[in-house]
Amino acid sequence: MDKARFLRFLVAGGINTLFGFAVYSASIAAGAEIWLALLVGMLAGTVFNFFTTGGYAFRQLSIRRWPRFVGCYLFLYGLNLVLAQWLTPLAGGPVQAQALLLAPLAILSYVMMARLVFTAHG
Repeated sequence: MDKARFLRFLVAGGINTLFGFAVYSASIAAGAEIWLALLVGMLAGTVFNFFTTGGYAFRQLSIRRWPRFVGCYLFLYGLNLVLAQWLTPLAGGPVQAQALLLAPLAILSYVMMARLVFTAHG
């Protein structure tokens, strides 16, 4: 694993995660269902995340990577939704459940981005 790239991913991911979590939490506070709050957070952050993840973390920003990037995001959204709905009653609420999912989903996101989207041959 490229340590410098992983550190850049963590910085970009931290900013992206804070933004997405803030949008998600605000949506929940406004009365949105979990699926809608996740969707709003994902849509609000996708373009921003593409530039921070591709341009800053992986240093491989190209529009031809966009379909794979969106595909990975859709997969992560679906997984996040299933896990958040399952974990919400156990964690004490949807915000707490999402907080517990942040780290494992961030690691999975890095692996997917490094292996499927921002590859040397991509």
